[in-house]
Amino acid sequence: MNQSLNDSFLPLGDSSVLIRKGTTIDKGTHRWIMSVMQLLEAQRFDGMIECVPAFASIAVHYDPLVVWRSRSLQEKGHASVYETVCKRLEQCLSLLSEKEDNRLPERVVTIPVCYGGDYGPDLQEVAEHCGLSAEEVVSLHTSGSYSVYMIGFAPGFPYLGGMPPSIAAPRHKTPRIVIPAGSVGIAGAQTGVYPLATPGGWQLIGRTPLPLFRPDQQIPSLLEAGDHVRFEAISEQQYKEWEGAEQL
Repeated sequence: MNQSLNDSFLPLGDSSVLIRKGTTIDKGTHRWIMSVMQLLEAQRFDGMIECVPAFASIAVHYDPLVVWRSRSLQEKGHASVYETVCKRLEQCLSLLSEKEDNRLPERVVTIPVCYGGDYGPDLQEVAEHCGLSAEEVVSLHTSGSYSVYMIGFAPGFPYLGGMPPSIAAPRHKTPRIVIPAGSVGIAGAQTGVYPLATPGGWQLIGRTPLPLFRPDQQIPSLLEAGDHVRFEAISEQQYKEWEGAEQL
């Protein structure tokens, strides 16, 4: 097996392999992760169950029994299930250079947000930390397009990259016990949206009436890794109207 590729594989228990791509969180790594995700879905090997992307890695889950039965005669002589899976992954990754420019079009999701007040109780604190006005923080937060790097922490919670560094702010030293669903927060150089009411320590600057996680739907999470997000400022009245329409 190619040594450099072998070094990037790690076993996760007896039914998963972790593909690592460095230790940095950046757009280049994210593009590589999404290219590999698409490639693995197109080149599924017998026994592969699913792939789960993160900031700089992909967890590939598989059924050991199916992989064991699918081995070639040569592999049955000396290769373990883990070694067989790594070989399958190496074969897939060898195709990456000619496939990486064929990624699927990225989906853009617009998320309406009511900033400040009861919806964003930390907006003023973030503004003061950054030496800006609350209006400038909102303007910067809604100015760009964010990449969904991964879903984690809670069902449907998107970790977003691409926030302007000028509005970065530290987490609270003491987390809140409950954060309302839909709350939009900032933590360090990241921004995200709480899909469910959970504890959390992010700085809350606004809230969206748009549900991000619906367990009764066939696809529960509104967002997935690879999507792009744009935030759109709305008034409190618009928030209430949107919220009322969602409840019908």
